[in-house]
Amino acid sequence: MNQPLAYVHPGAKIAKNVVIEPFSTIHNNVEIGEGTWIGSNVTIMEGARIGKNVSIFPGAVISAVPQDKKFEDEDTITEIGDNTTIRECVTINRGTSDKMKTKVGKNCWIMAYCHIAHDCIVGDHCVFSNNSTLAGHIVVGDHAVLAGMAAVQQFCSIGRHAFITGGSLVRKDVPPFVKAGREPLSYVGINSVGLRRRGFETDKIREIQNIYRILYQKNYNNSQALSIIEAEMEATPERDEILQFIKDSQRGIMKGYFSN
Repeated sequence: MNQPLAYVHPGAKIAKNVVIEPFSTIHNNVEIGEGTWIGSNVTIMEGARIGKNVSIFPGAVISAVPQDKKFEDEDTITEIGDNTTIRECVTINRGTSDKMKTKVGKNCWIMAYCHIAHDCIVGDHCVFSNNSTLAGHIVVGDHAVLAGMAAVQQFCSIGRHAFITGGSLVRKDVPPFVKAGREPLSYVGINSVGLRRRGFETDKIREIQNIYRILYQKNYNNSQALSIIEAEMEATPERDEILQFIKDSQRGIMKGYFSN
C-alpha cells in the first residue's frame, strides 16, 4: 500500500492489504476493498466503489465522468463487484441522474480495451472479450458473454446466459439463454454449451429450446408466440423469465435468422 510512486488522495478509503503499483492515481471519494490489486498507470476517479479481490490492470480508467453532454456533475458512482478482473485500458464511466450509478457485478472478466458507459448495469459472472463496447443505459444479465468487438446500442437489454458473437452490432434486446449473431443481429440458437457448463440439465435445455422454436421458427408474430407459450408450455422459472423479458422489452427483441 505504501507505494511512493503512486498518488492516493487523503480522502480515499483503502483497505490495508490493497496493493497499488507505481504511477497509479486514486482520487478523492474512492473506496477499495480488501485484497484488491491496482496495476501501474491506473486512474481511479471520484465515486468509485471497488469491492474485494478485484484486479485492475495497467491503463484502466475507472469512474471517469460520463461522456454525456447532459451530465451536470451529479454525485454519482461506479460500483465494481468482488473478484472481478478488469484488464488493460478498460474504461468504465460513472452514472448520471438516470440511475445515479454504473455497476459491474461480481466475478466478471472485462478484457482489454472494453468500454462500459454511464448507467450500465452488468450482472455477475459476465465475460466481455477485447474491445467490446456498451453505450449508456444498458442492462446485462448474469453470465452473459460478449465476444470480441461486439458493440451494444444504448438502452438495450441482454438477458442472462446470452452469448453474442464477435463483431456483432446489438440494436435490439437479446433474450435470455440464446446465441445471437450475423448482421443484422439474429437468433441463431440457444446457448446450449454455456448452459451445460453452468449445470443446466438436458431436459431444461430442451424446454428452453422448445420455447424459442415457437418464438422464432414457427412464423408467429411475437404476440401469437407469447400466447401459445403461455397456454401450452408448463410454467417454470425459465419460461416465465423469457416471457417477462419479452414483455418488458422497450426496444423490441432481435429477429430470427432466415437464410435467403
